[in-house]
Amino acid sequence: MPDGEHRGDDLTAGARFAPSVPARQEPFPLKGCGALDWGMQSRLARIFRPESGRTVMLAIDHGYFQGPTTGLERVDLSIVPLLPYADALMTTRGMVRSTVPAAARIPIVLRASGGPSVLRELSDERLAVSMEDAARINAAAVAVQVFIGGEHETQSVRNMTRLVDAGQRYGIPVLAVTAVGKELTRDARYLRLATRICAELGAHFVKTYYCAADFDTVTAACPVPLVMAGGTKLPELEALTMAYRAVEEGAAGVDMGRNIFQSRDPVAMIRAVGAVVHESAKPDDAYDQYLREPHPAG
Repeated sequence: MPDGEHRGDDLTAGARFAPSVPARQEPFPLKGCGALDWGMQSRLARIFRPESGRTVMLAIDHGYFQGPTTGLERVDLSIVPLLPYADALMTTRGMVRSTVPAAARIPIVLRASGGPSVLRELSDERLAVSMEDAARINAAAVAVQVFIGGEHETQSVRNMTRLVDAGQRYGIPVLAVTAVGKELTRDARYLRLATRICAELGAHFVKTYYCAADFDTVTAACPVPLVMAGGTKLPELEALTMAYRAVEEGAAGVDMGRNIFQSRDPVAMIRAVGAVVHESAKPDDAYDQYLREPHPAG
């Protein structure tokens, strides 16, 4: 006899089934995410905080083409202490396996393209990681450089589309990283072109640079989340101001490297960036927070 029938209760009908209440379905509320498979949405929800819809990614993948960058000579000493304050870590599989603690539980955005060093033509990249290995690492996403307007533009776009096809099979999102060469102007017209091409051809989110004029048109024209690249090292207040303007103008967060790990106090800086991105703190307030942090001696 089913449980409850001996008491005269009818547990198979009534409020327990809530027949008048429509079934709830809650896709992850991220731009361009609604039609993605559950696994894709789940991985994106590890990168972008559900409560803010934004992310503070920490980029430390510079070594894949330029070797031990200043601040990244010893990732175990300089970067691992920052992991509790980052929403995701953009890095390489070599650094993941050699240095990043598995117990840190940090979502990994895995660099998947590479080839030339800083001594050669950088746009001549190939895919350097298989999606199978990304799955073994439990990557939350994979990243590929796209050189719109570069010498090897078509090849880099092809790298991205091959990665997107593999990502669709494995449920792993693809981050397209728009690269701006020395000969290209980092203005809204170029950034709209580069980011839109990446989104149209399947990238699930895009990383690009900030421009002072009309950046809101860049984010508006991109149908998937756009994350601002930190770029070269700036004074802390300038970097915080750039991050603030980017998110106020539609960016879904930042992917900063040198502006954090080359700061005088990287922990204080990443915490200040987090206040800007997730709490909409004004740049001056975030900078005051940075200054109030106890800075390391020396």
